[in-house]
Amino acid sequence: MSAITSVSGFPRIGRDRELKKTIEAHWKGAATLDDVRATAKALRERHWKLQQAAGIDLIPSNDFSLYDQMLDTAILLNAVPVRYQRLAFAEPEETLFAMARGYQGDKGDVTALPMKKWFTTNYHYLVPEIDAAADIRLNGTKPFDEYQEAKALGIETKPVLIGPYTFLKLARDPEAQELAYDKGLVNAVAAVYAEVLRRFAALGAAWVQLDEPYLVLDKEPGDVQLFKSLYSKILSARATEAGTVKVLLNTYFGHIGDVYETVALLGFDGIGLDLVEGREGNLAALSEHGVPAGTTVFAGVVGGRNIWRNDYAASLGLVDAVRQVAGSVAVSTACSLLHVPFSTEGEDGLEPEVVRHFAFAVEKLGELTDIAALADATEDEKKVSAALKANHALFDGTRVAADPAVAARLAALTDADFTRQPARAERQRLQREALGLPLLPTTTIGSFPQTREVRAERAKLRKGEIGQAEYDAFIKAQIDECIKHQERIGLDVLVHGEFERNDMVEYFGQNLNGFLFTRNAWVQSYGTRCVKPPIVWGDVSRAKPITVAWSSYAQSRTDHVMKGMLTGPVTILNWSWPREDVSHEVQTQQLALAIRDEVLDLEQAGIRVIQIDEAALREKLPLRKSDWHSKYLDWAIPAFRLVHSAVKPTTQIHTHMCYSEFNDIICDIDAMDADVISFEASRGDLVVLDAIHDADFETEAGPGVYDIHSPRIPSEAEIEARIDEILAKMDPAKVWINPDCGLKTRGPAETWPSLEHMVAAAKAVRARLRK
Repeated sequence: MSAITSVSGFPRIGRDRELKKTIEAHWKGAATLDDVRATAKALRERHWKLQQAAGIDLIPSNDFSLYDQMLDTAILLNAVPVRYQRLAFAEPEETLFAMARGYQGDKGDVTALPMKKWFTTNYHYLVPEIDAAADIRLNGTKPFDEYQEAKALGIETKPVLIGPYTFLKLARDPEAQELAYDKGLVNAVAAVYAEVLRRFAALGAAWVQLDEPYLVLDKEPGDVQLFKSLYSKILSARATEAGTVKVLLNTYFGHIGDVYETVALLGFDGIGLDLVEGREGNLAALSEHGVPAGTTVFAGVVGGRNIWRNDYAASLGLVDAVRQVAGSVAVSTACSLLHVPFSTEGEDGLEPEVVRHFAFAVEKLGELTDIAALADATEDEKKVSAALKANHALFDGTRVAADPAVAARLAALTDADFTRQPARAERQRLQREALGLPLLPTTTIGSFPQTREVRAERAKLRKGEIGQAEYDAFIKAQIDECIKHQERIGLDVLVHGEFERNDMVEYFGQNLNGFLFTRNAWVQSYGTRCVKPPIVWGDVSRAKPITVAWSSYAQSRTDHVMKGMLTGPVTILNWSWPREDVSHEVQTQQLALAIRDEVLDLEQAGIRVIQIDEAALREKLPLRKSDWHSKYLDWAIPAFRLVHSAVKPTTQIHTHMCYSEFNDIICDIDAMDADVISFEASRGDLVVLDAIHDADFETEAGPGVYDIHSPRIPSEAEIEARIDEILAKMDPAKVWINPDCGLKTRGPAETWPSLEHMVAAAKAVRARLRK
């Protein structure tokens, strides 16, 4: 019998994004909550049965969510701030949506909870808010209901919850500050998890999985004691008169070498280790400290964050290494499969020879069962294994030939290619004279609403129902109207709206050599927002100018300053599926040279302000601080400088970042040597301002003054108050006024009033400053 197999979590949006479509229909009034519940139930059943049919032994439940697992956990712990409770919705799902998106209606007006990136992924979680008077207790029955739902189908599952340590480390107080882990709070949270274990033991569950990814981060004073305090109380609840449940402590995105001994001594029934991203540290910890008798190591050998086929030989070597020290080993995904697309089935736009290199969530189930069977096979059985032979053949030889022209450009780079002259302070003086902008200049991040009409015209072009000339005329009309509207409301620096772009990364990839594109490989980014990352298949170079024609056209339609809009090399790579046969540093430099060509062409075409978005710069920052520079920032920051170093001093370079913690790398961000940066800040309660102030930040900055991921429309007074908060920490001469992020996902009915209020607020503050 082969080793048991375990899946940490499974995608929830559905093969065809059914969950997204139903929830968004509900928000628009076109579907009921019962419709949402029915879709969710059907998806859960389909996904459980799919994993069962694949032969997975430990199938997850409660990994499903209508929006976000961290938000579900906050609600389960009754960490629902009073402002949402006061809305008094009859249905719990409406409270959940209000916490996630904000609410503006007859019941009140509340902003959404802050939203941040989930460790080093492009998934976003809602940040729980806990105040001193929070009534932490078990609230609701979601985990138990979904376990019993599966059991009624004849499927035994392994319930999954975000662990208490990770929950508390990521939660914040009402001022967006880290929590004070007082004894009362810790005991209350531990009591809820203990009750969860008792209930699952009574229901007959064999395993409960508690996800603790925060364990892979560096430990601050008190962290290990906090972890021990929580679990010493929780683990004692495993055994009850009604039954006993095993607890799997699941970690991922790195290693737990610095706390493994503590974990082992606490006596977990299972320890999940990421042997993809945390391989060296986790193997070293196992070798040094061993595995307690009776503890199963869940060896995470199948990557949950890549789309490439697993190298079975390497995985089998890892399983064998774990077996040297562990009496019981399960074969597992390295993390949840939430972070990969659903299935390669239906990707008929790619050649079969290409598709065979990919494994999405469904295909990774097959890899798990293959590896588990091969791990217990004899050498003779391995020699005749068709699965092993096919896998060996996949990894033999060279997948794609190198481009010598790209290699030559990289080899020719010198230090001068990464340094812009003159110094930034002098450039900013020259730019103020050249651009003639007012104090507190207003702008947007770039995109404007992608309406149904815009998407329909793009679909018609793709299907051949209209020609390029007809499509271009439509886009020009959209740009014209967008420019007129921006002029009417009084924005200072305009954008063309990006109506021709489907996605800020995919659009660029389609105009670069070395990329491939899928038909349906969607991945959840936050809530109902899904992205379809392109695939880096070979060496990257620019095939042709990408944005120059549209930016030039837009500038020809206005006397205002028109901002050119580009996506930066680090973000393109981080929001694509990168190669695994070439380093991320090399791929990023290739991208930087391609975008550099575009920057210089835009400048030549008369575009005087160019924004190079690096929204995802922080996203792949290593979780261990000792790795920040050597393994990432030492090449990521220079790659950005390579993009813009050759422009004229009077050309103003902007960049943009969103939904991450910036404070601890604020000096590195300044070292990108941009002239202006816009930050997401409103959902983070402008906490980035303290870092900007303390670091003597040289870059001009626009901390976002309102949240574009919420449908609510901020008032002029609300935005004016936000601007005053910014000016309390920043020099007015260095402040820009802008929303948090692009407006692509919003509707016109929300976008234009919000911007009108933003411009009016900026003008009001500007007038006050002149007095």
